[in-house]
Amino acid sequence: MKQGQPHDVIISGAGPVGLFLACELALAKCKVLILEKAESPWSPFKQLPFGVRGLSAPSIEALYRRGLLEELEIHKRLKNPHANTVQQGPRRQVGHFAGIPFLEGNVDTSQWKHRLDSSTETNLISAMEEMETILTRRAEALGVEIKRGFPLTSFNQTDDGVTVQSGDRSFQGRWLVGCDGARSVVRKFGGFEFAGTEPEFTGYSTKVDIADPEKLGPGRNLTERGMYLQSQPGFIVIQDFDSGEFHSSEKPITLEHVQKVLRRISNTDVTISALHFATTWTDRARQATNYRNGRILLAGDAAHIHSPLGGQGLNLGLGDAMNLGWKLAATIHKKAPEGLLDTYYTERHPIGAQVLDWSRAQVMIMKPDPQARALNSIMRDLMETRDTSTYMAARVWGIFTHYDLGDVHPLAGYSVPNFEFEDGRRIGELMKDGQGILLDFDTKTSLKTLADEYGDRIKYVSGRAKEQLGLSAVLIRPDGIIAWASDSEPNEQSIRQSASLWFAQLIS
Repeated sequence: MKQGQPHDVIISGAGPVGLFLACELALAKCKVLILEKAESPWSPFKQLPFGVRGLSAPSIEALYRRGLLEELEIHKRLKNPHANTVQQGPRRQVGHFAGIPFLEGNVDTSQWKHRLDSSTETNLISAMEEMETILTRRAEALGVEIKRGFPLTSFNQTDDGVTVQSGDRSFQGRWLVGCDGARSVVRKFGGFEFAGTEPEFTGYSTKVDIADPEKLGPGRNLTERGMYLQSQPGFIVIQDFDSGEFHSSEKPITLEHVQKVLRRISNTDVTISALHFATTWTDRARQATNYRNGRILLAGDAAHIHSPLGGQGLNLGLGDAMNLGWKLAATIHKKAPEGLLDTYYTERHPIGAQVLDWSRAQVMIMKPDPQARALNSIMRDLMETRDTSTYMAARVWGIFTHYDLGDVHPLAGYSVPNFEFEDGRRIGELMKDGQGILLDFDTKTSLKTLADEYGDRIKYVSGRAKEQLGLSAVLIRPDGIIAWASDSEPNEQSIRQSASLWFAQLIS
């Protein structure tokens, strides 16, 4: 039976991406329903250390701008779980590329000119369970309806909306967004092409008891046959370069099989005495060739999958949600300029393609063959240099994330710096309501008048900042991206043109 009035948006999947998107839509006064196939959010794969995820700068900024960053606790007590040592100071590992560490002392943050003293951290540790708990709490507080144990089984779209089926229950929505992971039902039945490359390896994440743990090295170990990682005693990750054969076979993961693979990869006779948990994954890298089909949209792993090396999947998905949320809400409320929703794909697809290539590159230099070992050796030498480490850190932490908005200003398309005003306010803290902002450092009446013409779409903020980077005014989208900026006397025609691209002006 049909359930009441249509929802503005039905989201399939209550993972971090679906939950964050729901929060963004509900913040913009949209009626949102999430359907999640799992009856419980609990999963052993979400627990520490399996569920550990490194949040990059764009994700941290997004959480900060919505008042959620302060709720994260794990990073305050958990050190980098992938570090091979506990060294502190300049030799401390702060990230890696294909298992090759880059060190804190080699990362020159002064090269990132637009990150201010008031900026949020470039990276921190969270966990899937923590993220989902925080985002569920926020979504429910904003009025999002979450139904667990409701797998999406089919759907049908018309020009006006979407009917979603979950078993014998049906739900009406104006839009459907698939945030339902790598095996997305929405993508499968929504007519999306999923193009890419096949895997090189089967990855194993396991929790085991080991009778003779001294036979295994700590941390990440590249061998002539693959890789194994022991982040904590009993928690073993393995990469077996079998072209993904075992993962694709869907055979049961037995103690005997895991032991056989671990012995071969580690070149030891290590003995596993108990297998508590195990799952497999691959480095298959695929991306939807479009993120929208009518009233059906994709985000997160439903739109792109790749190896979890470097932990960039969660960050990529959260970026999708932050980009899509305000654009879809504006479309629903008929406050979107023409073509606004299309920019979700044109902005996010290139970012996803970059991450997939980044993942492929890491896999290639981890392969157990002479060519890969030669490249790996060269990369290790390069990673000891300041320029390489700084570049790698910027890529891993999302410092270079940028949308091509045209040649309007060098800062256009980048995340707005966290300007701190002389009275102590910070721009990121003024973005909790999800509005666009016209930031006026020189307090010009004409700019306030212009912002007022857009009503609640653009909030006018003025005042001198401690560091202004030579700017006089900045137009900020609801997702924190700079749409327009000026270094001198603002050109009113120029800012009006930019504002009209992103915000629908009030009709007087």
